[in-house]
Amino acid sequence: MKGMAVTARFEPRVVVFACNWCSYAGADNAGVNRIQYPPNSRLVRVMCSGRVHPAFVLRAFELGADGVLVSGCHIGDCHYLFGNESALKQFETTKSFARLLGIGEERVRLEWVSAAEGERFARIVEEFTETIRKAGPLAGSTAT
Repeated sequence: MKGMAVTARFEPRVVVFACNWCSYAGADNAGVNRIQYPPNSRLVRVMCSGRVHPAFVLRAFELGADGVLVSGCHIGDCHYLFGNESALKQFETTKSFARLLGIGEERVRLEWVSAAEGERFARIVEEFTETIRKAGPLAGSTAT
C-alpha cells in the first residue's frame, strides 16, 4: 500500500542438531508424513546427541543462529547406550555458557525424539521457533 510502512515479521534462524538414529529419523518421519514444521530451521545430522559439544552450539550462534535445538534418543534408548546421558551433562554446560555470554538460556533447548515421533519433532521445532521469534533477533544477528 502506498505511503504505509510494512514491517517484516522476524523469522529466526534455528539450528537443530539431530542424532542420526532417532531425532533425524523423526524429522524424516515428519517429512514422509507431510507434517509441516518451520522451514527456517536447519538440521545438522550428528551420529549421537552426546557428540554435540558446547562449542558446536556456540559456533552456530557465532555464524548467525538465533536459537539452537539439540535432539537425541530418549533416555534408555540410545544407540550408543549412554550418549544421550552425556548430552544431558554437556547441555548443562551449554546453558551455563549461554547465560554467561548473554545469549540467554531460552535460546538453547534439549529434547528427546524417537524415530517414530515425526509429529512430536514438528511440534517441538514449531514451539521452539515461536519462543525464539518472541525473544527477537540475537544481538548482532543479521537475520531478518
